[in-house]
Amino acid sequence: MENKMFCYQCQETAGCTGCTQVGVCGKKPDVAAMQDLLIYVTKGLSAVTTALRAQGAEISTAINHLITLNLFITITNANFDKEAITARIRATLDAKRELLAQVRNGETLPEAARWEGDESTFEEKAAVVGVLSTENEDVRSLRELITYGLKGLSAYSKHANVLLRDDGEVDAFLQRALSATLDDKLSADDLVALTLETGKYGVSGMALLDGANTEAYGNPEITKVNIGVGSRPGILISGHDLRDLEMLLKQTQGSGVDVYTHSEMLPAHYYPAFKNYPNFVGNYGNAWWKQKEEFESFNGPILMTTNCIVPPKDSYKDRLYTTGAAGFPRCKHISGAIGEEKDFTEIIEHAKRCVAPTEIEKGEIIGGFAHNQVLALADQVVAAVKTGAIKKFVVMAGCDGRAKSRNYYTDFAKALPKDAVILTAGCAKYKYNKLELGDIGGIPRVLDAGQCNDSYSLAVIALKLKEVFGLEDINDLPIVYNIAWYEQKAVIVLLALLHLGVKNIHLGPTLPAFLSPNVAKVLVENFGIAGIGTVEDDLKLFFGDESTSLAVTGDMIMGDILRKYPETAPALMECGMHCLGCPSSQMETLADACMVHGLNVNDVLKAVNDKVSG
Repeated sequence: MENKMFCYQCQETAGCTGCTQVGVCGKKPDVAAMQDLLIYVTKGLSAVTTALRAQGAEISTAINHLITLNLFITITNANFDKEAITARIRATLDAKRELLAQVRNGETLPEAARWEGDESTFEEKAAVVGVLSTENEDVRSLRELITYGLKGLSAYSKHANVLLRDDGEVDAFLQRALSATLDDKLSADDLVALTLETGKYGVSGMALLDGANTEAYGNPEITKVNIGVGSRPGILISGHDLRDLEMLLKQTQGSGVDVYTHSEMLPAHYYPAFKNYPNFVGNYGNAWWKQKEEFESFNGPILMTTNCIVPPKDSYKDRLYTTGAAGFPRCKHISGAIGEEKDFTEIIEHAKRCVAPTEIEKGEIIGGFAHNQVLALADQVVAAVKTGAIKKFVVMAGCDGRAKSRNYYTDFAKALPKDAVILTAGCAKYKYNKLELGDIGGIPRVLDAGQCNDSYSLAVIALKLKEVFGLEDINDLPIVYNIAWYEQKAVIVLLALLHLGVKNIHLGPTLPAFLSPNVAKVLVENFGIAGIGTVEDDLKLFFGDESTSLAVTGDMIMGDILRKYPETAPALMECGMHCLGCPSSQMETLADACMVHGLNVNDVLKAVNDKVSG
C-alpha cells in the first residue's frame, strides 16, 4: 500500500505507514501479510464450497466454522500472532485440498481455489494478494466493502456458533460472497447488488446471535452496573464472547477471585443469568483504546476473548491471556473448540497471586435497553413522543477510538436538546455513558442496548416504533443516525441498516477511506450517506436552528461573542487566539478565526460554551 492510503488492518488513515513498519494498529508487516494470505486462501476455500453446493453437496459444519473463524481472526485488532495465523493458513489449505478433489471441472475455479502453496512460498504469495491486487478502483472499493461486511457477519456467526446455533443460509451466503470477490467478470453494478445482499444477511446474522444470547442467558434488563472495585483479586474479561464469560464465572466460584468486565463486555451485566454469580463485581475502565493504562492498574490477569487488543506494555504482558479468535505473541492462549469446556485454571491461579484492582472511578452506570426491554416500555415511550416530551431519538451506535476527532461525540451528546434520547450499542457509548444527561419522565436519555453485537436491537426498536405509529416508511420516524465507525462490525451494521431501508445515516469522524469516489457517490445519492460536520452545524441539521443548546456557535461574529459573553475571552486566549483586540479579527466568525489560527473549531466551541455555562 502507498503511504496515506487506507490501512486494511487498522482501519485508519492518519499517520498510516502502509504497514511498512508497526503502524497505528500495532501489527508488524509480516503479520499483516499473513492475514492477507489467510483471507486469500479462505476465499479460495469458499469458492470450492460454493461449487460443491451447486453440485448438490452438503458442506460440513466444521468447514463452515473454519471459514467463519478465519474471517474473525483477521478482524481489526483481534490476532497479532503470526504463528497462529500461519497455522490457520495450513489448515485451510488442507481442508481445501480434500474438498477440491470432489469438484467437477475444478480447473474453472479461480486461482485462489487451485493454489497449492507450502509454507516456504507464503511470504511471496502474500505480497501479491493484498488490497491493491485489483487495478479498478471502484471494483477494489466494493470488494473491500463486501469483505469488511463479511468479516463483521463472521463475528455474529462465530458468537452464535459457540452457543451451538448455526444458520446454513448465512454460511452459504458468506462463502458465496467471498468467492464472488474473486470473480473478475462481476461489474461494479453486480458488486453494488452483492453489497446490499450482504446487508440482508447481516440482519439474519444479527437475529441469529440475538436469539442465541437471549435463549442462553435471558433477555437483557435495566441494570445498574458498579464501576468501582472490591477488595479481592480479580480477573478482567474483555472482548465480546459471553460463552467464555459463562465458563470463567462457573470456574471461579469459591476461588476467592472476582470477575470484572471491560469495554464491550460491560453489557454482560444486563443478562439475568450472569446475575446469579456473587463474584461478578462490575465493570472496570472504559473503551478498548484506554486499556494500556487500565490493564496496568487492574493488577490482575486479563482475558481477551475477541478483538480490540492493543499491543500490551511489558508491565502487564505476562498477565494478558487470549482465547478464541484473539492472539498475541508470547501471551498465553487458552484453547478450546466449539462445544468444549475451556480450562481457565491457569488464569484463576494467576489471579490468586495478584493484589486487588486499583480503583480508578466510583459509582454506577445504567444499561440494559435491548429491544425486549424497550418494547416493554413501549407505552411509556410512545406517550412521551406523543406529548412532545421526547422529540427525537438519536442513534449513536458504533465504535470508540483514540483519535481526538472522536471527542465530537462527547460534545454532541452534551449539546443535544433536552428532549432528545440517545439509542446506543457498541463501545462508542463510552464517549457519553458516564455523563449526567438525566432522564425524560423516568426514561434515561442514554438507552444502551449493549455490545456492537447487539445492534440488532436498534433495528428492532425502529421497526416496532414504525409499526406503533402506523408509518409506511421507517425514515418518517423521529430518529436520526449519527454513527461512529471504526472496524468491520460497524460496516455490517451500516449495510444491515441500508437493507432495512434506513437513509440519511451520518458516519464519522470521516467517511470510510476505502470508498472510492464513485462508490461513495452511489451511497450518497441513493441512501443519503453523509459525514459529520461541527457539533453546531449537525445540531442545526438534525434539530433546526432554534434547537441548538450551544450559547456560542461557529457562525457568530467574534465581536458579538465578546460583547455578549465577555467571560469567554480567557478561554479563547487559552485556545490560542491572542488577537482579540484587533478590529479585523472581531469582524470574523468564530469558525473563520479558528481556521486562520489553525484551531479545531469543536475544541474552541467546547471551551467557550463550558465557560458560558459556568
